[in-house]
Amino acid sequence: MFKLTWKHLGLLAVLALSLVLAACGSAEEETDDNGGADSGEATEETNDTNSEDSASEGVALGNEELELVYVTWDSEVASTNVIAEVLRNQGYDVTVTPLDNSYMWQSVAQGETDGMVAAWLPATHADLYEEYKDQVVDLGENLTGAKIGLVVPEYMDATTIGDLANYADELDGKITGIEPGAGVVKAAEKAVEDYGLEDFEVQPSSSGAMATSLGEAISNEEPIVVTGWTPHWMFAQYDLKYLEDPKGSFGGEEYIGTMVRKGLEEDSPAAYQILDQFNWTPADMEAVMLDIQNGTEPEEAAKAWVEDNQDKVSEWVAGLE
Repeated sequence: MFKLTWKHLGLLAVLALSLVLAACGSAEEETDDNGGADSGEATEETNDTNSEDSASEGVALGNEELELVYVTWDSEVASTNVIAEVLRNQGYDVTVTPLDNSYMWQSVAQGETDGMVAAWLPATHADLYEEYKDQVVDLGENLTGAKIGLVVPEYMDATTIGDLANYADELDGKITGIEPGAGVVKAAEKAVEDYGLEDFEVQPSSSGAMATSLGEAISNEEPIVVTGWTPHWMFAQYDLKYLEDPKGSFGGEEYIGTMVRKGLEEDSPAAYQILDQFNWTPADMEAVMLDIQNGTEPEEAAKAWVEDNQDKVSEWVAGLE
């Protein structure tokens, strides 16, 4: 009886142990299944979090190829090369292309190029702005305190545009202009009419030719009148003055604005933000212009200015990271 009971107890013990092991195995499998699912969910949640963190790290570059256009005025050569250098430092491949005024506006309006920082308003580019304002994105001013007008050397006695009538013979009736169709040239032609300067004619040339003629006249201390604008390196190099314009032929103070193509904000978000935040002073621009005038290549002059003015540049790239 004792032996039978012992055997039975042994069998029961073995059976109980088997049941325990089976239960543990099942529990482990269940734990693994649940753990695996939980791990997968956690991984998925981690990935989602990483994606959100990545998206919130900064503004995306987007399309990294950009083309900026400008009119070949010394002021716009300076500003375009400076902003192009800043964009390149942020990772963009930037091409800068010189164009005539009208083509500059047209190319941005038609989406052929990405933008420009060379819109002189409200007077100089008034006609072009009116024609294309609904086809471009206006990011507002990047420089204030700009001015256009007739400029003469300080040694000339003339103080107003009307005084030029006394210099008709000495000046051969010539007002030295820049590119045909430029706003300052049109305003000069209007001034000739407004002030009754029948013996005068505005003779278009180019901004470079105008500056050369001015320099030669000053070297010989000869009278000359040119279509001028501020900012310009010539005011840092020569002793010049604007002729007073009581009739308002040249309008009031101007600003230089930034225009970009529609869709740039979606295509290249960081570039759009930099262009939107770009803002500097006439003194900043004239420093770059004078460096270029003294023989430095525009791109090198821009690099030097950017390197020396990181405090200002940091404002233009703020919020990207």
